[in-house]
Amino acid sequence: MALHPAVKLVLDQMEASGAPVISTLTPEEARTSTDISLLAGIPEEVASIEERMIPGPAGDIPIRIYTPEGQGPFPALIYYHGGGWVIGSLDVVDVPCRQLANRTGCVVISVDYRLAPEHPFPAPAEDAYAAVEWVAENGEAVCVDSSKLVVAGDSAGGNLAAVVCLMAKDKGGPKIAYQILFYPVTDHSYETISYEENAEGYFLTKDSMVWFWNHYLQEKSGEHHYASPMRAADVSGLPPALIVTAEYDPLRDEGEAYAKKLFDAGVGVTLKRYEGMIHGFVWMSGVLPQGVDAIELAAEELGAVL
Repeated sequence: MALHPAVKLVLDQMEASGAPVISTLTPEEARTSTDISLLAGIPEEVASIEERMIPGPAGDIPIRIYTPEGQGPFPALIYYHGGGWVIGSLDVVDVPCRQLANRTGCVVISVDYRLAPEHPFPAPAEDAYAAVEWVAENGEAVCVDSSKLVVAGDSAGGNLAAVVCLMAKDKGGPKIAYQILFYPVTDHSYETISYEENAEGYFLTKDSMVWFWNHYLQEKSGEHHYASPMRAADVSGLPPALIVTAEYDPLRDEGEAYAKKLFDAGVGVTLKRYEGMIHGFVWMSGVLPQGVDAIELAAEELGAVL
């Protein structure tokens, strides 16, 4: 399918803005120059939102808790924001987290994990896992039924959600009921057809991914399955998954390859490719209704599981 006209307009406006290429910036510069809030749309009202700190492996981790209308306890959806493990924040995913809370009936817990390069691999993954452990052990404190845990994330956050499922399998818990991976990073490799086709010009570029991976891994190898879930020797027994990809995204093929890996191992998988879309479209629901559609698909899939 051709690039969606609304996506082309977004890309044209980004180019006209003269924003610098992220791979030419320092991490500090990238964190202050990346602002998609105008694309996210108007934040929906949620019954309640609370900020708090939870213990992590190297200090407290900030979280933001979105509680929907209704009578708890609710299932918990632990969400990890994207941004290549280097940028991104709770605010960047505020709109989709509100949408998820309202549509899934879950308490959404957005996790502000440590960022690279100050905290390289595996620090973000360790924080991500610690957040799930905390929710499993302290569900009553946030009106959550700890027997119904879901992990979700976009891009690098999708990577962390997938990795948390692998860590929980390796460590014997907590039990995770479902994983939602929006255009996830699954492999430290740039050799796919989608990397070749979408190397530049579609928001996320190959050069940017090299920049993100280099800051995240530094001198470490990307072959460990806690960095590259595709390298896991055995993915049987993992939670069922929804994996969403975008046609014009360098990460498209690795997300779809991970869906096949799970399916071949007997894991239930729903795979949905959004034709004409680019990486990050779930963040852009103010101008791309397909972002809301992906959230509603996640709610539908969760409804069947929970």
